[in-house]
Amino acid sequence: MSNNRVLSRRKFLGTSLGAGAALTLSPSFLALAQNASPIMRPIPSSGQMLPAIGLGSSATFAQVARSEDISAVRDVLQRMHSLGGRVFDTAPGYGASEEVAGQIAQELGINDSLFWATKVNVAGRDGGSADPEAAREQIETSFERIAKPVIDLIQVHNMGDPDTQLGILREYKEAGRIRYMGITTTFPGQYDHLIEVMRSQPLDFIGIDYAVDNRDVEETILPLAQERGIGVLVYAPFGRTRLWSRVGDRPVPEYASEFDASTWGQFFLKFVLSHPAVTAATPSTSRPSNMEDNIGAMLGRLPDEAMRRRMVATVDELPMV
Repeated sequence: MSNNRVLSRRKFLGTSLGAGAALTLSPSFLALAQNASPIMRPIPSSGQMLPAIGLGSSATFAQVARSEDISAVRDVLQRMHSLGGRVFDTAPGYGASEEVAGQIAQELGINDSLFWATKVNVAGRDGGSADPEAAREQIETSFERIAKPVIDLIQVHNMGDPDTQLGILREYKEAGRIRYMGITTTFPGQYDHLIEVMRSQPLDFIGIDYAVDNRDVEETILPLAQERGIGVLVYAPFGRTRLWSRVGDRPVPEYASEFDASTWGQFFLKFVLSHPAVTAATPSTSRPSNMEDNIGAMLGRLPDEAMRRRMVATVDELPMV
């Protein structure tokens, strides 16, 4: 892909293996890491490079963060960072995720090197207007939890009153307290509104759902992001759990080796990353082994357009759930 940038293999392996001998990496990961460089993508509005796979904190991550034993959250954050991942996507609406992750990142000493992407939304559930002071209070709480003087990215969560809340984010960006601003949705019913906002507002990012069996955003949203120079964080690249249910215990197609995918997780993620509009994907997990597998998707080759069509055909033949 023309917008792929890579780190040197030597630097990547030094980061991965030097970060702690306690990491037990799979032989397949090590073999690929020794022969491939991790995929990096530029943020369109600045050129800053980001590793193409990060970590989301909804779903199982949020469930574990609410529990008494948060060791799994600690382990998965440490594994992501040690293997070169940097983008961590969270939100005040994800239960304890933002607060717990902030504490753990500080304890691990990785807080400053993470790319923190959080959200704001105090608009009413019925689409009502947002209280500006409540929005500012929520943002300030995020600053306390993340404990950084500048937050990398804050996005308006689920299209909540964009006029009010994007206006507040502009204030924070102009004051130098956030680097990037954006807006998110994973609801198709909000896509038309998202498109309007993308065309009218100065966004750095959008966050959107996209998967090999959920491709509606390819029609307008992803091309518009390219046209407008807007970065794209992909949520739900596994269709939450839908794709796992569809593949069941089927083996990964042999042709997946042609783009260095050895698991279904890498198959699904490499499809997403192969779209040129995508900046990074942030699948959620609370298992370090899954985090390692996900990071493996940003190593090696990506499918070309012909291969993408073949991947779609393979998945479309699977039973619906």
